[in-house]
Amino acid sequence: MINPFEILETVQMIEKQKLDIRTITMGISLLDCCHSDMDIACQKIYDKITYYAEDLVRVGEEISLEYGIPIINKRIAVTPISLIAASADETDYVKFAQTLDRAANTVGVNFIGGFSALVHKGYTKGDINLIESIPEALDITEKVCSSVNVATTKSGINMDAVKQMGEVIRETAQLTADRDGLGCAKLVVFANAPEDNPFMAGAFHGVGEPECAINVGISGPGTVKTALESVKGESFDVVSETIKKTAFKITRMGQLVANEAAKRLDVPFGIVDLSLAPTPDVGDSVARILEEMGIESCGAPGTTAALALLNDAVKKGGIMASSHVGGLSGAFIPVSEDEGMIEAVNKGSLNLQKLEAMTCVCSVGLDMIAIPGNTSAQTISAIIADEAAIGVINNKTTAVRIIPAPGKKAGDKVEFGGLLGRAPVMDVSKFASDEFVSRGGRIPAPVHSFKN
Repeated sequence: MINPFEILETVQMIEKQKLDIRTITMGISLLDCCHSDMDIACQKIYDKITYYAEDLVRVGEEISLEYGIPIINKRIAVTPISLIAASADETDYVKFAQTLDRAANTVGVNFIGGFSALVHKGYTKGDINLIESIPEALDITEKVCSSVNVATTKSGINMDAVKQMGEVIRETAQLTADRDGLGCAKLVVFANAPEDNPFMAGAFHGVGEPECAINVGISGPGTVKTALESVKGESFDVVSETIKKTAFKITRMGQLVANEAAKRLDVPFGIVDLSLAPTPDVGDSVARILEEMGIESCGAPGTTAALALLNDAVKKGGIMASSHVGGLSGAFIPVSEDEGMIEAVNKGSLNLQKLEAMTCVCSVGLDMIAIPGNTSAQTISAIIADEAAIGVINNKTTAVRIIPAPGKKAGDKVEFGGLLGRAPVMDVSKFASDEFVSRGGRIPAPVHSFKN
């Protein structure tokens, strides 16, 4: 029996607290699209994506209208293209990216992820070709997102790949300099990348996934903050319980949408990602949740502990509400996409070093951070290495989505618009890491990775 109070509560969460489903992401396997002729492979890719995702946007809009639940994005994730394109005779994979972009435009989705490579233990020829194609691919396409996994707890950190990705990020920024380096906002470098992540830019459809699946990413920072306002001054036990109950309610809504979308599209339901994903809108900020716990400004002492509590409570509450949980799951801290984080940077309470500490306990890593355009490729690589080390040692997913904004210096601002928001350019260390990065090779896996 549905309680009228619960109905009113849900309506209020949607209308006043910015509760939404951040994304419905359809994962599509392209393993049967391999072909030695690039043109044939691209045609097979286009045909398969447009066949499976033909009704994705329509179904998402219908569910949103019928249930009154905002569904912000409809997206597609595909098998890492480095695996598919390796069969082709060509070495320039930009045409594959153009095919993905064309398919995304045809079916009307917001983004398509999977221009990706997994190189945590080394490169294949396909991986090399794809990574070298990333800067141009992200420059000339609109909706394609790219990711590269450079480390896992089981294999350690591929420092050759880390070094190369610093160079790729720099080149991508330069090619998209007329857009404040926007190409880098569609590129993420991972450690321990999940195969079922519905969130961009890191979404791809892993080889262990089914032919097609529906994954849903939830949101709701505003709802959690509002819930905490009712327990102001209470102990952390009460804070944790309040977040857990709220996360349960949010996740149940995500489970409902996921099941309904899977049924209508006649594909399996994959996972619900239990993430609190902020937006640039006021009232939709993870930083404001931390401040509601008693932190004067995000980044002040106590921030990491508050974020750890939030992340844990979201997972505990959400995991009881869904039969299948996956993806990244937790709290995101993307600077440009969170108005509270932006204000904290502008105040001086939040810097790159504190953000790195916070990534030890959140669900992703250094996300949507703008840095000066003259930052060297080696420094970017060293930042990636630090973040990968946190992921490898703690057996968790970490990532770096960083934008060296061309022509910008610390204190300037960049504007991306939409969910990508705006970002203050953050200062980085003036001290070099060139010799460290140039060593190459592989940082070995930690001893606790040996569990067989």
